[in-house]
Amino acid sequence: MSVVYLNGEYMPMEEAKISPMDRGFLFGDGIYEVIPSYDGRLVGAAPHLSRMRDGLAELDIELGLDDAAWNAIIQCLVEENGRGNLGIYLHVSRGADSQRYHAYPADISPTVFAFAFEIPPEAKPDPQAVKRYRVSTTQDLRWQRCNIKSTALLGNVMHYQYGHARGGDETVLYNKKGELTEAAACNVYVITDGVIATPPLDNQILPGITRFILLNILQDDGSLPVEERVVTLQELKSADEVWLTSSSKEIAPVVAVDGEPVGNGEVGPIWQAAQTLYSARKFEY
Repeated sequence: MSVVYLNGEYMPMEEAKISPMDRGFLFGDGIYEVIPSYDGRLVGAAPHLSRMRDGLAELDIELGLDDAAWNAIIQCLVEENGRGNLGIYLHVSRGADSQRYHAYPADISPTVFAFAFEIPPEAKPDPQAVKRYRVSTTQDLRWQRCNIKSTALLGNVMHYQYGHARGGDETVLYNKKGELTEAAACNVYVITDGVIATPPLDNQILPGITRFILLNILQDDGSLPVEERVVTLQELKSADEVWLTSSSKEIAPVVAVDGEPVGNGEVGPIWQAAQTLYSARKFEY
């Protein structure tokens, strides 16, 4: 039985109840994070919580939980749910009001919900064992504040379904200029002639925590050239390697784009080198 946290209490998942008047339910008016944990060892807890604070500030949601309180909740959920390979989902909505009204209501308490769910084991830098991803591409039709990790994910869900319906694992998005933004649930990288490139952060792109950790590790190591710059759809389709990153996937190699192989259609050597570096240092963040 899964143990969850809801508004200061721990309880079985089946007992957790949230008002249908909650603005998270009615408007998607909230923020969330997912932090991976492997046998109790968290990856990126500090930057995840920092991004959550930034998102809450963007939405003017005031919450009296500091990092110590969040970490206590996280650790309790890890222990209560058997450690292992877990994703810890943190969710804060503006709370429940007595009426449905678009403007932010005053004097309501935020809803705080958290739970643990099973995730795959840690990725290993083994080209034979890693999951190989196949993606579709389509124009990014989401809203213009994708840098906020909002719970209002309908646009992302629809884009993800676009790739899923075509037998793929993800959908890579591009803007009206033919420039890559991100994928439906991941950040995107192209590798050409040994150089790793990923789109720069702006309002079109979620500042992914795995992205942050990976770029820090690669820049500190210095053995693999990295560029944050505009990346075009044409570059994606002609790249030697393509990767996706997210908290649950780590660095995911893409072997096909729109049904065409990436490079030679195999997992590339730059991926193996990057995953080796990431695996060695990810618990430092």
